[in-house]
Amino acid sequence: MSAIPAPNSASVRSAIALGSNLGNSLQTLESAIISLAHTPEISLQARSHWYQTKAVGPPQPDYLNGCILLTTSLKPHALLQVLLDIEKQFGRVRRERWGPRTLDLDLLLYGDRILHTPNLQIPHPRMTERAFVLIPLAEIAPDWIEPVSGKAIADLVQTVDCSEVHLIP
Repeated sequence: MSAIPAPNSASVRSAIALGSNLGNSLQTLESAIISLAHTPEISLQARSHWYQTKAVGPPQPDYLNGCILLTTSLKPHALLQVLLDIEKQFGRVRRERWGPRTLDLDLLLYGDRILHTPNLQIPHPRMTERAFVLIPLAEIAPDWIEPVSGKAIADLVQTVDCSEVHLIP
């Protein structure tokens, strides 16, 4: 009888926000999820519905936004690199802050880790201010405690204006 391998105890639950407002946003977002799900050391656990959201920043089309939960054995910076590589694969070009984009993948949470480096902050520094992040995240991880505030995602979503975020049927 062969032994059943133990689950990877090094896997960490992570939350990723997805957004797009250029090109075929729905197709891009769905394809990005497939790319992530097929990445070694990443396992997709849950996904939210899609939401239409008014853009933050310069005048531009509305966004489609959503969130996914995954488990990964990748370290935070390696996971960030995977996200950046997938953005690039889908034509992401960084021209202006908060400008329109084909794909935006943000690492929101990585377990209960708090990390501040020049190119990565966990939790995402503006996630608690953004309804377009908190609404889909609350759908799939309402009880997850945001480690800086110590509040559950379901409680944080109650503190933001959700009037510009609309469920896509």
